Amino acid sequence: MKPAFSVLFLTTLIGAGQGLFLALFTHQSYAMFGLLTMQSDAFYGYGSVLALLFLIGGLIASFFHLGRPERAWRSATKWRTSWLSREVIVLPAFMGVVFLYGASHLLAYRPEVVTLPSGLIIDLSAVLGTIGTLLAFALFVCTAMIYACLRFLREWNSPLTVINYILLGGSSGFILAAFYAASAAPDQADFFAGWAIIITLLAFAGRGASLWRNARIKPKSSMQTAIGIKHPYITQRSMGSMGGSFNTREYFHGKSAAFLRVIKPAFLLLAFVVPLVLLTLGLTTPALLGVAFVLQYFGLLAERWFFFAQANHPQNLYYQTIG
Repeated sequence: MKPAFSVLFLTTLIGAGQGLFLALFTHQSYAMFGLLTMQSDAFYGYGSVLALLFLIGGLIASFFHLGRPERAWRSATKWRTSWLSREVIVLPAFMGVVFLYGASHLLAYRPEVVTLPSGLIIDLSAVLGTIGTLLAFALFVCTAMIYACLRFLREWNSPLTVINYILLGGSSGFILAAFYAASAAPDQADFFAGWAIIITLLAFAGRGASLWRNARIKPKSSMQTAIGIKHPYITQRSMGSMGGSFNTREYFHGKSAAFLRVIKPAFLLLAFVVPLVLLTLGLTTPALLGVAFVLQYFGLLAERWFFFAQANHPQNLYYQTIG
């Protein structure tokens, strides 16, 4: 498939925003149970503002791959059958909850909602955080299922697609949270960095598993079955129609096999190996946490490009992947 750069930015920016929100509420949850020191309202509030900025950036990017942006609202009308429609509904709902969560902290408006039998007080921010967590995971699932539900694109049609979207977004968000904490609450940076290392390792394993699986997919069709001719030797000599068409441009990335061989190890290094090293060093040198996030983000852009490019549309059997 041909990757659309707007979609690359959409999925990576929103994923980082989701992961950052999950990191913030994870910390608050630990603190509610006395496992960590509860931080100031400003810490959670401004962290939510940062998460919201990433979500807004992803939303803006989404408009660049729409032919008629003014009709974008119609994409939500098929929510019963379309994962894209569900994503369009869940994203603004999640953004709204992140806004309310941040506002409840910045305005110090956290009235008690309920007191558990153990004496634990559940306030408004905890309720909003729980709802936001559910929506964040729902958004991960909706986004990933847009691709995982396509049975004819076998590279995507796997539970690993959903798992990797969750883990990659979580990794990015927790690394960003570690960098944010390094300046806003230095004594808490180790908590976020530790979780970032764990999630990044899991993401590395998940993405490695998908690469291993995709490399062993055996085609169900051939050039012979694509055009209905059983001759053992068939070679396409013309694209037809005096040149390329929508099919040859939009269903093939146009890059050489050598380029694909280079970009795969590049994104594995930038998205996983380098951030893991910098996170470990960042436990003693906080500035490296920012470098880890920036380098990983470039790696995630490359990873997402490869994710789309690796999906081999069946129509390429007929066109012989001529771009």
